[in-house]
This record gives sequence, C-alpha cells and structure tokens, in this order.
Amino acid sequence: MTNPIDPGSLSPDQARALFRAGLRVPTAGWCSGWTQANLIAVPRDQAYDLLLFAQRNPKPCPVLDVTEPGAVSASLFAGDLRTDLPGYVVYEHGEPVAEATDVTGYWRDDLVSFLIGCSFTFEDALREAGVPVRHIEQSTNVPMYRTNRMCRRAGEFGGPLVVSMRPVPAAQVADAVRVTARYPSVHGAPVHVGDPVELGIADLDEPDFGDPVEVRVDEIPVFWACGVTPQAAVMASRPKLAIGHAPGHMAITDARDSRYLVP
Repeated sequence: MTNPIDPGSLSPDQARALFRAGLRVPTAGWCSGWTQANLIAVPRDQAYDLLLFAQRNPKPCPVLDVTEPGAVSASLFAGDLRTDLPGYVVYEHGEPVAEATDVTGYWRDDLVSFLIGCSFTFEDALREAGVPVRHIEQSTNVPMYRTNRMCRRAGEFGGPLVVSMRPVPAAQVADAVRVTARYPSVHGAPVHVGDPVELGIADLDEPDFGDPVEVRVDEIPVFWACGVTPQAAVMASRPKLAIGHAPGHMAITDARDSRYLVP
C-alpha cells in the first residue's frame, strides 16, 4: 500500500482506515490540525505506577487520556487502539518481542492505555512561523535519542529521558522556543539547545529511535522531551507486558491541535 498523495489533508478517521488496512508509515505531517499522541498500554497492576511516573515527569509524559482496563478506544480516539496506529512494539519483560501493524493477538482485557502528548502536534505551528521541520522535508522519521538525564522514578517505573531533535537555523531558535512553549500539553518548549554531548548524545547520526536528519552549517540542534520516554522506562524497568506505538508512528486522535494551544 502506498501513501496518499497529501496525507496532511486526511481526517483522523481516513488515516486510521489506511493504518488498519496495513499501511506502516511515520505520521509526521499527517492530518494537519489534528492532535497526534504516543501510546503505551500496561496491565492494570502496573497502571498506577505508570500514571505516577507520568505525573512526576510531565515534560516527556503529558497525559492526554487514560482508558478503562481492556478498552480499545478512548475519549480522544474513536478508532481501535489495537489496529488503527501504523505500527506497534510489544514488550515482554522489557524486551521488544514483536513489531506489528495489528496487536489484537497480544491484547489483554486488563490493559490500561495511556495517550501521551506528541511534539508532532506543534509542527504545523513551527512551519507556519517559518521554522523548518527537517524530517518532514526529508520524508523520514524524526530522530530520537536516549539521554543521560534520568526521570524521577515512580514505583516500578524509571528510566532515561528521551528527546526528539529538530535542527533549527540559529536566527530562528528563539522563534522555535516561543512557538512550542505555547503547547505545554504536548512537551512545550525545548529541554536543551545546542551541544548534544551535554545530553550524553555522542553522535546525532546514530539516533536510538527514528532516522538521522541533515544538520546544516548554520543550524543548531534543538531537543524536545519525547513521548517515547515511557517505552524507555519499560525497557529499563522490565514489566511483564507493555504495548507501545512504534516510535514516530502515532495515534492520530479526534482532538484538534488548537485544544492544546495556550494563548
């Protein structure tokens, strides 16, 4: 299956139908104006600890919605959480055991799903402000990196902060900070600007998740907290089961980006 000519013009329902039919593709630039979200689902026994982890680490883990145990849709997501994302990762004891476009066979009636804010939500606003978004320009996945900053632990869950990176022309860094700070529920302003070594990132061309992008001579790497952080916590903490989105392959919700814009 190939991408639609203009994925940005699709409605969330149209996009979810394509993903349900098996299309696997990063979702940056899809469904312009509609909020995208990270997915992490854990058994009910671990759900309180994960909720507390998110509460203690709101920058990388802004919770947009939480389901009842076993529910396969959410108030922000009218589709099926088991089939309507373009890609999933299944973890057992912290190890990825499957990557799939349909996790119905792994789903359990006690799973509680969390929808976590995603920085893709503010990318339209960045582009409207004239700030380039390189991974969209290059039709690749956004680069994401584990850092040397540890999240505040909560019960069973702990692990490193994960960040996404966008190279920004030096003259536009202030614009990028200003624009994204107005979206605190989807990571907000950057957590770091400049030297990646300060975050423990040795090589921008070797992301832990996603794809590398070109960083030009006049550009500065800018790093935002990333909603893959709960999956890093799963890998570090090793719960019996967890299901997450494939990094960069998001849940496209029925909420508008404007809902999360602070005037």
